[in-house]
Amino acid sequence: MYLGRVIGRVVATRRIAGLAGEKLLIVLPLDETGEGVMESVVACDVVDSGLGDVVHVCDGREATYALRERFVPVDATIVGHVEEFAHDGSPAVDAAAAARRNKRRRNAGNGK
Repeated sequence: MYLGRVIGRVVATRRIAGLAGEKLLIVLPLDETGEGVMESVVACDVVDSGLGDVVHVCDGREATYALRERFVPVDATIVGHVEEFAHDGSPAVDAAAAARRNKRRRNAGNGK
């Protein structure tokens, strides 16, 4: 499991039946300071994440356990949202504030 920030979404008009209805997002893995550390990954999203959210990502075979269909070709799944995190006395990264801002933006676009 690792932390990441949602940086985009994937629109796939054709996919295998086991992935029907699963939301796909692009996630940038983060280090303990909140900086990106490697190439982005595509992850299924089971917790209604949006752009800018800091998330928990489960990878490997276990990534499918949170999905409706467990035997599908998935390498990563977003399984939670992060409010804040800190490492070795460094200042906490306030993921909650960013998530609230992003949620307000998404809701404003939907007329909520």
